[in-house]
Amino acid sequence: MSAFERKQRVVIIGGGPGGYEAALAGAQLGAVVTLVERTGVGGSAILTDVVPSKSLIATAESAAAIRDAHQLGVQFSVRGESGRPQKPEVAVNLRAVNRRLLSLAAKQSLDMKADLERAGVTIVQGEGRLDGAGRVVVSTGKQGADFDEFEADTIVVSVGATPRQLPEAAPDGERILTWTQLYGLEEVPEHLIVVGSGVTGAEFASAYSHIGAEVSLVSSRERVLPGEDADAATVIEDVFRRQGMHVLSKSRAAKVERTDAGVIVTLTDGRTVEGSHCLMAVGSVPNTAGIGLEEAGLEMAESGHILVNRVARTNLPNVYAVGDCADAMPLASVASMQGRTAMFHALGDAVHPISMRTVASNIFTQPEIATVGWTQKQIEEGVAQGEIYQIDLSTNARAKMMGIEDGFVKLFARTGSGTVIGGVIVAPKASELIFPVTMAMEHRLTVDQLARVFPVFPSLTSSISDAARAMHRVDAG
Repeated sequence: MSAFERKQRVVIIGGGPGGYEAALAGAQLGAVVTLVERTGVGGSAILTDVVPSKSLIATAESAAAIRDAHQLGVQFSVRGESGRPQKPEVAVNLRAVNRRLLSLAAKQSLDMKADLERAGVTIVQGEGRLDGAGRVVVSTGKQGADFDEFEADTIVVSVGATPRQLPEAAPDGERILTWTQLYGLEEVPEHLIVVGSGVTGAEFASAYSHIGAEVSLVSSRERVLPGEDADAATVIEDVFRRQGMHVLSKSRAAKVERTDAGVIVTLTDGRTVEGSHCLMAVGSVPNTAGIGLEEAGLEMAESGHILVNRVARTNLPNVYAVGDCADAMPLASVASMQGRTAMFHALGDAVHPISMRTVASNIFTQPEIATVGWTQKQIEEGVAQGEIYQIDLSTNARAKMMGIEDGFVKLFARTGSGTVIGGVIVAPKASELIFPVTMAMEHRLTVDQLARVFPVFPSLTSSISDAARAMHRVDAG
């Protein structure tokens, strides 16, 4: 076989969703693929982030459903010694919950590893770094062989990110925690202080509140979820306060310290908040330092993220970057799509450049917030030309049957044409409900076309049709 006939050599550093999908796509297209992973296939998304956190949230949803069942006429009782019914106590066994979710994460990782092995991908355990633009060096730690070297025609960097740590609030893994350390808790915290009201902070605050912890949420901004739709964030904050959560708005943590009984959070205005545990949810940083990226010539943002284009390609023609280490939306779905797209581009297959405008995202609070496309703020500021319509779920027949009182469907349509350009859904399982809006955007449907689809009655999706129908405009001509 001549040099022109040999198979392309692909080396992928990091086995998270992006690296995993890149490896499968590369193998499918006939490349010789080597995947380097230091912890386990699936990376932090599977082992310490998405899978464990959403499993915990599923438990919280079950606890909340039991708590609220009386609203639908369902009552739980046990017979006391007198023979009279007594209301039982609903408790969450956090040790069992954490054992279950970590087991699920480990199984998912093993299933993904098996998928790669069946596809013919070589998996190397160790820490990889670039040695120029055509070689990857892997520290394996094997006895007698501290490192391996792999020549590569194409390199994919998929090293992910880790929780940001602040020196004035250094995690100790016992009382002061990052979200990757929560799964070692054996009992529900008596009083959990969550520092940071972004997506991660809001999700964990919601979950722990539902499983029985007293929760204080420290938000440096005027409202929780400052980067989200303002109406949606207002709904979530109202729900938080009604369920007894302490929301400290415009409050910035200066330091977090351990005490004999737990932790104390000191705010910049001098106030203090005492609790049993503190979760630091102040963002994440890409794992790009010290792995030879800048030495190889990759262009980086000041934040440490790798700059990429719409096919996940860096400024070096044969190096791609995907997932949370790249300057794209930090979502597992985006990482997966970037991984596939990178391989299609590198190996000469048909490529559809990624449009972040049609990527749907979801916040797994209760209720959830799902969004896609342009935002109301962008429309109001004139960045996009559109019309806005919002319909509350409280008017939906199925929502009434289910006892849903909070939430809404909001659609954005292009002025004149009526093309769907975005939407926001606040509802239970909004992550499932946003799909038809995303499909409408992807295929450039108008609100009239969306309104012509027959929804099931009764259903929550009928509110999407109702909103689209309300945006119909009679042709003036």
